[in-house]
Amino acid sequence: MKLYVADAFTTQRFSGNQAGVAVLGTEPFPAEELMRALAGELKHSETAFVRQTGEKSFHIRYFTPAEEVDLCGHATIASFAVLRDTGAIGPGDYALHTRSGDLTIQVGADSVWMDMAPPTDGRGFSEEEQAELYAAYGLSLADRPDGLEAQAVSTGLLDILLPVKDLDALERAVQNEGEVTRLSEHYGVVGVHMFCAGTADATAHCRNFAPLYAIPEEAATGTSNGALTYYLFRRGLVAAGADNRFVQGEKMGKPSEILSRLTETEGGVKVQVGGRAVLTLRCELL
Repeated sequence: MKLYVADAFTTQRFSGNQAGVAVLGTEPFPAEELMRALAGELKHSETAFVRQTGEKSFHIRYFTPAEEVDLCGHATIASFAVLRDTGAIGPGDYALHTRSGDLTIQVGADSVWMDMAPPTDGRGFSEEEQAELYAAYGLSLADRPDGLEAQAVSTGLLDILLPVKDLDALERAVQNEGEVTRLSEHYGVVGVHMFCAGTADATAHCRNFAPLYAIPEEAATGTSNGALTYYLFRRGLVAAGADNRFVQGEKMGKPSEILSRLTETEGGVKVQVGGRAVLTLRCELL
């Protein structure tokens, strides 16, 4: 097992979102207890365990410091950037198996794009439920933009997408971790992806919270911004075929840039998320 740390959705070291990457080659996955313990030791929001299953195919399992999750966008981008930058693979298309499904990964010379799981709408929320969600961040329904409401959406992981009307509200939000943990468990979601759409410099500025999975706040989340792409498309705020830019992690001092695009297909829509990653550390398991 070769261990690395990479900064995803950025071009600068010590920025973006850090992920642990454990490259196993063709060896089987180690015991689940070891993978969970290693993720807890590294203390990044996710650690990816990468196993090569064929010349152009891989299987990844993802662990937070608390437990295994089905998919992680930034850890996937980090994993394939590590494989490319260490010479294990070259640019091209690769098949990836995850607990969320089988995905296609496009590795370029300086970026990685990944298919998201097919987008699905989860539940909506009543006015009373939305008021409770905003209150968990010290906000109120007055901070909700006209025409947009909270909605649970998944492109691999189910998140509550929580719109705010301006960057001031996004900045002012202070999470009550206990309450957000309770609400996440109650609604069966990973966490809350708060966003301010239609800013001058980006499709949206975002903050992501998943305290139920021991992630108080995350600097960049591919799956959540994939879900947000679908949410905004359904409401006519992004166009099919356009490249979208999401900014996240500013409040944490780790600004990140997540790219996405949505294309229409005969069977519905396909969402892709992309970005760059920087290899920061090589580690050794003693």
